[in-house]
Amino acid sequence: MKSINTEKLILASKSPRRKELLDQIGIEIEISPSNINEASVSIKNPEAHVQELSFLKAKNTSLLYPESWILGADTIVVVQEQILGKPQSKTDAIAMLNKLNNCEHSVYTAFCVMNHKKNSKVVKSIETKVYFKYLTNQEILWYVGTGEPFDKAGAYGIQGIGAFLVKQISGSYSNVVGLPVCEVVETLMSLNIIQFKD
Repeated sequence: MKSINTEKLILASKSPRRKELLDQIGIEIEISPSNINEASVSIKNPEAHVQELSFLKAKNTSLLYPESWILGADTIVVVQEQILGKPQSKTDAIAMLNKLNNCEHSVYTAFCVMNHKKNSKVVKSIETKVYFKYLTNQEILWYVGTGEPFDKAGAYGIQGIGAFLVKQISGSYSNVVGLPVCEVVETLMSLNIIQFKD
């Protein structure tokens, strides 16, 4: 596959899922994870919360690479107006999955594309509705035992073993994985960071 990049792009995330989503459509990236304290953001509005985190991640990495384009992103799960991040323990993961059990929740992913030297910044967020099937205690304990929930917002991964939890989604699937690919590509094209050519 030919490179579609016209400019260098750095992903301010160590998420293998985000890298994989970009790789599969041929976008070349370098990786330089940000090291911000995510707990420092206390904004209650989910959309504003996730947008601020994506901006702070991009900004943090842009200080190291002021001449490069940076892509920062963050994903949260929201149920009954409560923001769920990544579980900190087995007990935490079980509690999160019980909250999501047999009901609808929202997954928000925000992304920020910025270039410090060019004084350019775009921040967007996408919401996807996800509906979980009814889960027995045995299913929840088994899933937590796989270890998959621990590096994922809301304690599940739709692209992995956690696919069996999800009965229905409304909106972008890749958004739930961790990056709304359609909107990211449109933004990168509008900034002339990528182009599709024969």
